[in-house]
Amino acid sequence: MQVQKSFEPGGSGAGTLYLVATPIGNLEDMTYRAIRTLKECELIAAEDTRQTRKLLTHFEIVPQKLFSYHEHNKAASGPELIRYIIEGKNLALVSDAGLPAVSDPGSDLVRLAIEAGIAIVPIPGANAALSALIVSGLSTERFTFAGFLPRDNKDRREALDALGRLEGTLLFYESPHRVIKAVEAMLEAWGPRRAVLARELTKRHEEVARGTLDELLQHMKDHSPLGEYCIGVEGESAQEAQERKDAWWQELELEEHVAHYEAQENLNRKDAMKKVAADRGLSKRDVYNALLG
Repeated sequence: MQVQKSFEPGGSGAGTLYLVATPIGNLEDMTYRAIRTLKECELIAAEDTRQTRKLLTHFEIVPQKLFSYHEHNKAASGPELIRYIIEGKNLALVSDAGLPAVSDPGSDLVRLAIEAGIAIVPIPGANAALSALIVSGLSTERFTFAGFLPRDNKDRREALDALGRLEGTLLFYESPHRVIKAVEAMLEAWGPRRAVLARELTKRHEEVARGTLDELLQHMKDHSPLGEYCIGVEGESAQEAQERKDAWWQELELEEHVAHYEAQENLNRKDAMKKVAADRGLSKRDVYNALLG
């Protein structure tokens, strides 16, 4: 167990890792605390140093040392950055936009810092997923951030099957060239649930489209997707959850459930397991592994 007292002096002499939020589009969303932290830290690690230099220049921040830290160099750069912090230097980690360590390699640096006993302090700020959630009109009492869906059709379908059984609002990120395919897959998996498409949040062309998944899909076919998207979709309703709990197969063991489809619908074992996975909100791999066990 590890307990961190963020603002009490430590005896190790090590520095601190600051996770600094940056604007997701509108530079006015930069906080005073974020600017001060970037000015005071000896080191800054950035996903894209060119992008970060523009931000630093705008706020008249002259970095003592700027490092590149991204998905393709994290294995080498991560331990080096940790070594600098252990030696007593403070490091500010930023992503291209929003909170670092959310859908980016910053989470790996956080794990390394925890293993090294380094204090990690969040400097909060703008976040695209939460910004989309609060304007969505969907439930904010419970939500699940699922990030980017898998690219592979099979993996994406399995992810949607599992997520579709959750009752809270579901939040996703998606790029403009994949967003139509993502919404099509959601509509196929879940039907016309209520949803929101938020794009270019905080920027001049910010747009929030609310409707059902089929309506939003048609909207994108009529208006070509532009910019980065956040998708919010309502979770499983209480009625849907109850219907699933009352389903005919609830009393069956997994093997019995598969055998039913093999016998009653004359399906081969692979297709029977696929139907069982869909019924139970599991991935086909989960069903396969459970039967093997």
